[in-house]
Amino acid sequence: MKTTKFASVIMLAISVLSCTSDDVNNDAITGTGVLTVEFDNAYNNSDLLFETSVYNAVDTEKIKISDVKYIVSNIRLEDEDGEVYTVPKNESYFIVDESNENSLLIDLSDVPAGNYKKITFGIGVDQEKYLEGATGQGDFLSKAEEAGMMWSWQAGYKFFRYEGLYTSATTTTETAFTFHMGSHGTALDNYKEMTLDMPTTARVRTDISPVVHIVSDLSQVLNGKTQFKLDDAPQIHVDAVKSPKIAENVIGMFKVHHVHN
Repeated sequence: MKTTKFASVIMLAISVLSCTSDDVNNDAITGTGVLTVEFDNAYNNSDLLFETSVYNAVDTEKIKISDVKYIVSNIRLEDEDGEVYTVPKNESYFIVDESNENSLLIDLSDVPAGNYKKITFGIGVDQEKYLEGATGQGDFLSKAEEAGMMWSWQAGYKFFRYEGLYTSATTTTETAFTFHMGSHGTALDNYKEMTLDMPTTARVRTDISPVVHIVSDLSQVLNGKTQFKLDDAPQIHVDAVKSPKIAENVIGMFKVHHVHN
């Protein structure tokens, strides 16, 4: 009889603890919070430094970088259960500018509390948004124009800017290079997305605001899936053959290095 009573007490205690634990966990993952995406531009394993550092490119070519900008858009987060949170479309267009420290941090508010393990985003402006017309872009159009991320409305947005000086075995005097990549109106769509795994989950809570630290390796622009020699073409703007290849190289730049919780 005593054994039975003792067992009953134990089971009751376990039940209470279980309920309490579940209640705590449920409370912890309700509501919304803030998640910050940090973009850390690098070159191979080195910090990206404008104009002062010389980096190896392809073959004998060496470069100094003076400008890096790109449009990040359509951010989505996937949690441990495979549920996807999509940042509202009109709030999901950002310009990352290496020369503007504030632009390297993208704060996403009202993110449902959860444990997120993947992030998806695009580089550039998708055709759906572009086809809303100039009036459908909201204030992002003026921001892009001010940042030099437009050719013209008809030609479209510049998704990616990469500029600097280079030398090589045959080009011994520093020479300017400029790579601008984007869609060519509706004639050529260079918008691309990628999904990145996080090494640890980003735990969004009302009182926890994680930072997803993404490293973008700029060496991949010239030396990625396709190699580009600046001696062959130091200036690439609207190019139906080369622009899609640059776009492929650009989406290969990114990886989640770590998560701050």
